[in-house]
Amino acid sequence: MKRVLIVSPHFPPVNAPDMQRVRVALPYFVEAGWEVTVLTVADPTPTAPVEPELAATVPGAVRVVRARCLSRRWTGWLGVNNVALRSLPFLFLAGRRLLRGRRHDVVYFSTTMFVVLPLGRLWKLLCGAPYVIDLQDPWISDYYDRPGAPRPPGGWKYQFAQGLGRALEGWTMRGAAHIIAVSERYLDTLRTRYPGLRATPATELPFGSPDPDLARLRATWKSRAPLLPASGLRLAFAGALGPGQLAAVEILFAALAEVRRTGLHVSAHFFGTSYAPQGKPATLALAAKHGLAGCVHETPARLRYFEALQVTLEADANLVFGSTDLPFTPSKILAVLAAGRPVIALAPAGSAMVARLAALGETCMTFPVAGPNTAAISETAARLRQLAAGRLAPVASSEWERYSARAVAEKQMSILTAAATG
Repeated sequence: MKRVLIVSPHFPPVNAPDMQRVRVALPYFVEAGWEVTVLTVADPTPTAPVEPELAATVPGAVRVVRARCLSRRWTGWLGVNNVALRSLPFLFLAGRRLLRGRRHDVVYFSTTMFVVLPLGRLWKLLCGAPYVIDLQDPWISDYYDRPGAPRPPGGWKYQFAQGLGRALEGWTMRGAAHIIAVSERYLDTLRTRYPGLRATPATELPFGSPDPDLARLRATWKSRAPLLPASGLRLAFAGALGPGQLAAVEILFAALAEVRRTGLHVSAHFFGTSYAPQGKPATLALAAKHGLAGCVHETPARLRYFEALQVTLEADANLVFGSTDLPFTPSKILAVLAAGRPVIALAPAGSAMVARLAALGETCMTFPVAGPNTAAISETAARLRQLAAGRLAPVASSEWERYSARAVAEKQMSILTAAATG
């Protein structure tokens, strides 16, 4: 029996995107005979939504250890809301206690709370356990330093996080037994920045399909209150929208304005576009610019996880947007495709998302990062007309089997086994 310690500061009942990979994989780990301990935190003031329904998806055989976490009521005075910073010393002590108290074959970090990643090397020095890091996003990004890029979010907090990353990333990664990344481009960047990492085993492993969650929802979603209006052609997007994705959104809106002038009744619905509890709308100003104030609807507050999946099942077509941060690939791609609805995808030319969708059998309309986008607008308008005429069908590809929930979990287990045995 293999024993793995999984570190994920976010964990059910708290819903955050960076814990979904672990949560969906857990039933397959247990089925394969792994002994799993998840080290997370007992956050008294979580910034993410709390969803008891998610907790019900965690197998009873999984041991969940919750380290102490300081309340934001106190740390907020210092501007510190990040759950990893509020719990870091307690996570370190809890992990050391677990690793010293019982043998664990490997430690697995799957989180975007990057400040906890150096704990892997500290624990390896103190307790000898190898560790694997799963990069769902880049720890250090130069996106906001590029010409024409928007101002970085978070002000000094962003600068502090990037400075901390530059200080700790190389030291942390050089001690890892294996590095997983959702995009090969993230791995290429790391190897360029730290040439010594070329000898470290690394694997590109995109996000898989949340098959058990979709099955659970399909069994019950028709008894749930609808989240989209009953009439018209409904486009839907459920997820955060970064500033780099707004160029793709604007092309969609220009195409929407074009087809609505010909009498096509189509609306676009955006949910959960901001991570902030009181986030501002990201799309409504662009909608007004294109005369779409009456047919673009946005709720910045995040939906519950199963509600977001429900939106993908209700929609007449699901929207997927790439970013001017070209290595970015949305984590929701497989979930959207597996919903079985038509997809309208837009991304800048050269985006990793374009190649990802092509490999999965889905078309992605592209536009230049700088320059006229008339062709992309016309192509998008044509796809909307195809959708209205019933000629835009959902795709299905045998390639999806490589990214089923089971297949992605089995790949993680294979990587962890190799790391444990050296």
